[in-house]
Amino acid sequence: MNASVPTADALRGALAGLLDGLPPKQATAAVDRLIANYRGRTPTDAPVLRDRSDVVAYAAYRMPATFEAVRASLAGLADAAPDWSPATHVDVGGGTGAATWAVDAVWEGPRETTVLDWAEPALALGRELAGAAPSPVLRGARWQKAVIGTALSLPEADLATVSYVLGELTPEARAAVVAEAARRAQAVVVIEPGTPEGYLRVREARDRLIAAGLHVAAPCPHDGACPIVVGEDWCHFSARVSRSSLHRQVKGGSLAYEDEKFSYVAATRFPVAPATARVTRRPQIRKGLVLLDLCGPDGLARQTVSKRHGALYKSARDAEWGDAWPPAE
Repeated sequence: MNASVPTADALRGALAGLLDGLPPKQATAAVDRLIANYRGRTPTDAPVLRDRSDVVAYAAYRMPATFEAVRASLAGLADAAPDWSPATHVDVGGGTGAATWAVDAVWEGPRETTVLDWAEPALALGRELAGAAPSPVLRGARWQKAVIGTALSLPEADLATVSYVLGELTPEARAAVVAEAARRAQAVVVIEPGTPEGYLRVREARDRLIAAGLHVAAPCPHDGACPIVVGEDWCHFSARVSRSSLHRQVKGGSLAYEDEKFSYVAATRFPVAPATARVTRRPQIRKGLVLLDLCGPDGLARQTVSKRHGALYKSARDAEWGDAWPPAE
């Protein structure tokens, strides 16, 4: 696995100065519109990023969080397939390339990377940011305009990422994009916002990937039906995002961090070793015991780990939301 901290630092460095020359009111207006779309109030089947100001606002506002969510999702795949790494990667609806940076943070190259998006301004800025990266994989990535929809045609690839794009598509286009990714890639990772609506899109994608013959690698420990009752709960996780001064400026916040909620599924055509179970909520630490909410092959369950469990108790105290359980020995 690649060393991810330098990649994250390099991304923050590449993003620095993006707002230079962009009037603050214009940046704020673009961010407000993007927030409305991100929260699902303005569904569309057209590109969300329309011009340079939109793209700069998006990169400053969303790219760090998207990077961390995708990196965490890819780590789930990497844990399930520790001896595998992608030699080719296609990023579907990749925008400014956050998923491409995340792949580079998880796996070392060499690797051929293709980013597809329908917004030329996003591709242009993504190319610009990648050109400043220390990674030869990122600098050598191909940025191609493509309509992300029912007529999408993908190249064969070891890995296909579809991150934060399904919510922009019609139901028919969502089905076609997932089907095409499943047809052309050995591993597919779909990431959406960690909202009830985002989870439902991931759940739908999961069903389509399984129907296409792929097997779930993460986060689910099985290929069976999701045990969550729709309307009562939803499966999502959290990634900690460090905020740069640029990030705080655009988002209007003062904290040095934020937590990005996301839902995801990773599925493969090759054998993997998924987790025995997955921690689906923040562990609850009580005096002398830890309560773990888990998803396993038999469905949802709560496990109580106490001091009498010895080393397992220490592992439970160290466990985090989204971790595999029990920990690998």
